Parts: sequence; structure tokens; C-alpha cells
Amino acid sequence: MKTVKQILASKGHEFNYISAKAKVIDALSMMKSTNRSYVIVMDNDQFEGIMSETDYSQKVILLGKHSNQLEIKDIMSTNLQTVNYTDTSHRCMQLMNTFKTRYLPVFDGNEFKGVITMNDLLRASINDNEEQKKK
Repeated sequence: MKTVKQILASKGHEFNYISAKAKVIDALSMMKSTNRSYVIVMDNDQFEGIMSETDYSQKVILLGKHSNQLEIKDIMSTNLQTVNYTDTSHRCMQLMNTFKTRYLPVFDGNEFKGVITMNDLLRASINDNEEQKKK
């Protein structure tokens, strides 16, 4: 079973950071260009939250608002469950299931390191299964 640190290392560095004061339309553009379903909201090198496709659909589209008028801080998710480097993929799956989330911010102490997603855990599980078959 892989640790969060191992999963992040295989994932590579994330480049989808945006300011909470940016417009939602800018986050959507970044999501498209990075082929991700979320952006990481950072201000002054501090993790603030995540804006996801779900945030956009539930807090903009369904409420009849406009993405070129709203700032990310108006719709982003905060107070998310977090994990640290030593947590396992199994622990991440438990948290995602319990709290009905698709994203877990990762911290090493107080330092933000990245985001673990459902897809990351799926890939890690498939890789673990393939490694077991080789043994």
C-alpha cells in the first residue's frame, strides 16, 4: 500500500495554483489548460482551499450567476479534510468515503505539498495490483 508521499511523487508537481481574488472564469480556463477538475487556491504562499467543477456547477450555474463576475473566494471549498505524507492510500479512501469528497490537501507539518484525488488513488491501487501480480 502506497503512502501519500509516494503517490504525490509519482504524480509530479502541480501547476494549477490561482489566487482567491481571481475570477471564476480564469479558474475554469486554468482547469481546461491543465486538464484538471480543480484548481488549488493559494494566497501569499498559503493554501486557502480548492475550487472544483462541483463548486462551479452548484454555486454558479445552478444559481444563475456569472463566472466572469464572481471571484474564486466566493465559491471555493475550504475546511477540507487533510492528510499528511505518512498517511496511506487506504486512509485517504476512508476519508473520501466518510466526508464525501474527491480531494484531500496534503501537508508536511504546516507546509502544503499538493492534492490527492480519487483518480490518484485509483491509479495507485491499479499499480499496487499489478506489482502484486508480478511477485
